[in-house]
Amino acid sequence: MRRMELLQAFGLNIKILIAQLINFAILLLILYKFGYRPILKFLEDRKNTIEQGVIDAKKAVEKLEEISKKEKEIIIKAKKEAKLILQTSREQGEKRHKEIVDKAKYDIGQIINQKKAKMQIEKAATLKEIKKEVADLVIATVEKILVEKVDAKKDNEIIRKIITN
Repeated sequence: MRRMELLQAFGLNIKILIAQLINFAILLLILYKFGYRPILKFLEDRKNTIEQGVIDAKKAVEKLEEISKKEKEIIIKAKKEAKLILQTSREQGEKRHKEIVDKAKYDIGQIINQKKAKMQIEKAATLKEIKKEVADLVIATVEKILVEKVDAKKDNEIIRKIITN
């Protein structure tokens, strides 16, 4: 009884205390079943979602770094290819320029040779014509002389005229 008196001195009633303990246990059981489990499940799901988000973010960063690295490699490769194309184009341009210059020189040489040949032909024709005219003049002169040359006296006179002139 002393315990009872002690409890009553503190203002506690055993029946009420037991009823409150039972109520508390029922409430605790209900909260555990309907409140604590769903909250724990929600927190676990949230934790998993956050962890998955962190993993996905790390993967995204790694993938971004990989893409950036590949992009740099592609840019370097493209620059090398562009340089090679420019060099090839320059070489082909120089080769084509040399071919055009060589062909032009050859064509000019051919034209010069043709003109020289034409000039040779014209020169030969002119010389032939001059020879013909000289021959005609000589024939005309000889005919004049022969017409006047009738005797030796006249012949000597013509020779003297030619010598004095």
